Amino acid sequence: MSNAQFQHCTPSQMSRESFVSTFGDIYEHSAWVAEQVFDQGIDSRCDEIAALHGRMAKILLESDKQSQLDLINAHPDLAGKAAIAGELTESSTSEQAGAGISECTAEEFARFTQLNDAYKAKFGFPFIMAVRGSNRHQILAAFEERIHNNPEQEFSRALQEINKIAQFRLEAM
Repeated sequence: MSNAQFQHCTPSQMSRESFVSTFGDIYEHSAWVAEQVFDQGIDSRCDEIAALHGRMAKILLESDKQSQLDLINAHPDLAGKAAIAGELTESSTSEQAGAGISECTAEEFARFTQLNDAYKAKFGFPFIMAVRGSNRHQILAAFEERIHNNPEQEFSRALQEINKIAQFRLEAM
């Protein structure tokens, strides 16, 4: 994977506008990550998925706490109201459907809602999990386990999960 290239674009050959348009939603509703990567300089190394992901992840991890929190809060609840109403981004819809969240029973949706509400009440932001490769039962189990963590652990975990989501999204391009 370390040398995997993008199939449909060459980041080092893009204008800023094209780069931000292409990569702006890799981090949910947070084009500022792509903007900062471009503004720091793009070269041929960024034509490799792993290198571009590393640059994007570093931008997120080195950003101020409020910017990080804003990005965390840009993510939808798993199996939340936005999913039910069809209001997710295309990437989030695909990711949640791939994990079988759209197939939840009424009881499972109720459990997701209960856990989403309890998690947000405790931590002040939504539960984030890179759900690719997981099923709804594994996601519920992770929810039930992580809700017992402290706020610092979960803030850090949310950033790790967001960077995993970004990697999956880049690999899918």
